[in-house]
Formats: sequence, C-alpha cells, structure tokens
Amino acid sequence: MATIDLDQMLTKIKSSEWALAEIDWDAPGAELISPEQWPKLKAFMADLMWIEHVGARGFAAMARNAPTGTLREIYTYFHAEEQRHANAEMALMKRWGMLDADTDLPEPSKNLRLVIEWLDKCADQMPFYVLGAVIPMLEIALDGALCKFLLDTVDDPVCHQAFDKINADEARHLGVGFHVMEMQGYNKTFIQLARMVLPLLDPRLLIGILIYLPLLNKMRDNIVKLGLPEKKLYDVMKKFGQIGGRTREGRRNPWFIIINSHAKVVMNRSKRFYHAPVDLMVRLIDRIPQKWMPGVPRWVHELTWKTRD
Repeated sequence: MATIDLDQMLTKIKSSEWALAEIDWDAPGAELISPEQWPKLKAFMADLMWIEHVGARGFAAMARNAPTGTLREIYTYFHAEEQRHANAEMALMKRWGMLDADTDLPEPSKNLRLVIEWLDKCADQMPFYVLGAVIPMLEIALDGALCKFLLDTVDDPVCHQAFDKINADEARHLGVGFHVMEMQGYNKTFIQLARMVLPLLDPRLLIGILIYLPLLNKMRDNIVKLGLPEKKLYDVMKKFGQIGGRTREGRRNPWFIIINSHAKVVMNRSKRFYHAPVDLMVRLIDRIPQKWMPGVPRWVHELTWKTRD
C-alpha cells in the first residue's frame, strides 16, 4: 500500500495554515469582472461556497468518528479549512458587490439545502468509511471542477491569490482522503469487506443517497450552463477511479467500488435508466415551495466574509 505518514502530514497541515487577513481584498482587479459575467458568477460562487461548507460538515463528522487521534486532529483542521474556504469565497463575493449587507449569506440552492439538512441530522451517525469515500468524490468532482473553471474564466488577481491557498489545502485533503480509502481495504477478509456494505440498509443513508444523486445532476446542469463543457467535468470525475484504484487495497474498498461504479453511470448520459429518474428528481426538488424548505442550522451563521480569522 502506498502510504502517507499521517504524523508528518499533520505537522505540514499545522505549518500551512493561513488567514483571510493575509489577502488584500481591496487590491485592484475587481473591475475585471464584466457586467455580462457578473450574474452567472454570483450564482456560481454561492453554489461553490455552500459546497465548501458541505465538505466542512462532513469533515466534522469524520473527526468525531475517526479511528485514531492523529486522524481526528487532521479532520478537525480540515473542517476549519473548509470553513475558511467558504469564508474566502464570500469575501470574493463581497469584493465583487454580490453581498448587499454585512449579515448577508448567499441563498443555498434547494438541492444543497437538503444536503445540509441531512448532514446536520445524520452525518455523525454514519460510519467513518462511508464518509471517507463519499467526500473525496465530492471534492474531486464538484470542488475540483468548479475551482478550475473559476480560475480559467476570472482574471481578478485576488481571486487567483485566494485559490492558490485553497487549492493547496484541497491537495492535502485529497491526499489524506485517498490514503484513508486504501487503509479501509488493507488486510481485511472478504467477510469484513462485505460487512462494510451493510450501512446501505440504514434508512438514514438511503435518504442521503436520494439527496446526493440529484445534487450531482443539478451541479452538472449548473456547470454546463456556465459554459464548462460537460466532458471536462467527467474528466475530473475519472480521477477518482484513477487515483482511488491505484493500489490493490484501494480497489478492495467496497465503498470505492460503489462510488466509482456510480460515477461511471453518471458520466454516461446514454444510461437513461439512471438519468431519466434522477433528472426528474432534480425538477421535482426545484418545484418545492421555498416555505416548505427547512431552516438553515445555527452553525451556518458562523460563515462570514470578514477577516476575523
């Protein structure tokens, strides 16, 4: 198994911490956002910010359930880093005139709002190895594709400065994530690996899956509307299988197998047996009246564009 020294990684994480105050948010460059670009970019940044916080809540649950003290500390740092990423993206929105008041938060899409509600109520009860496979896929597919698209289309140098820091953090998140997936497949019998699939019988996880599936399709639609070719998103998603399956231990992890198999179906638009019902779910969620949506959890209000950290 290709290994990472987690103690060394923890030391590197601690030495690489940064704060919003290190960036000059008033530096020139905000005027490079064109009036034509502005409305789509506003919606894009709101989605990106909430995806970061979905990752933060997932890392909080992993810190709670991690099997070792070192991993618990690493995921505690990752939780804080994802919150910082969300705050940095809000600071960019503030810089670009996309937040009207100090207390403004971008409105999460209905799909993301349902994911946040599920995470808040159920994530802490999910097995470590389930979140340990799901979060790397979300990070590499959604976060990775969105961040790359942003840097390819926005000329503001402050945006690039912020994402240099964000992407360095994300590289460590993915390195640890894939290492942990390999650990879960290491030195286990067939019966032990088979038992790892039993959470699929948990109604809470089944509900989470029903929320996760339309989220991916909705984000695919949003990315395509912004001008990112669908193929580029799928090329990013393929990296999950390439990196997660690079070792025998990784390929033995049943949750890697499940998520990688699902990704292949998502990437194949000819699989109408899958895409037709999931696209219908996307449309149905879009039609849910806003007043029926659950209120945001209290921890959401910890988000801020201010450079207090």
